[in-house]
Amino acid sequence: MELNTARYGGASLAVERNRVLRNTYYLLSLSMIPTAIGAMLGIAMQFRVGLGLGLLLFFGVSFGAFYAIGKTKNSPIGVGILLAWTGFMGLWMSQMLQRVLTFANGAELIGMAAVGTAAIFFTLATIATVTKKDFSFMGKFLFIGLVVVLLAALANIFFQIPALSLTISAVCVLLFSAYILYDVSNIVNGGETNYVSATLSLYLDLYNLFISLLNILSIFSGNSRN
Repeated sequence: MELNTARYGGASLAVERNRVLRNTYYLLSLSMIPTAIGAMLGIAMQFRVGLGLGLLLFFGVSFGAFYAIGKTKNSPIGVGILLAWTGFMGLWMSQMLQRVLTFANGAELIGMAAVGTAAIFFTLATIATVTKKDFSFMGKFLFIGLVVVLLAALANIFFQIPALSLTISAVCVLLFSAYILYDVSNIVNGGETNYVSATLSLYLDLYNLFISLLNILSIFSGNSRN
């Protein structure tokens, strides 16, 4: 019997892409555990760092982790580094959570941001997975948008303009929602074949989406304690 190599190859590729997507979702779910632990520890310790030292610490740890993950992504060590880094990100996020929890409805705002982030992620990930549409054409536009947002965010650290902060958060919601489509599509269509790298990308999307939603909710719905 003659083997249809084209059909076999297509089926094999589909199985491999599904495996990468499944492992990515599993590791992404697992990464929420050290993130939550880091956030709770940060709140309990009232973790805070100064502006100058904070920027150096954040970028130093993050870029060091990105480099290490890139070098070890094909081994269990890469998974360990990724999970350790997500714990650090939870610790870092605790500074914002502490500020939000000063509102009377702070816990509610955090819950709403979490639910909103999950809803956006599942909706867009489903669209990318079911339609299998290739969103790779968005890559250059998203990167340019990311650079502009980063520059604006760095500037606002020093200027502290509330309107600019709100604008940045609104743009980030759109930007990282689009990145979810882009990154999931990249896995589904075979552009990303390593689940550790894929998890890192999606984690960044979710993290920034959550922070942006929480900032918007805090500005519009935060109730000061009497």
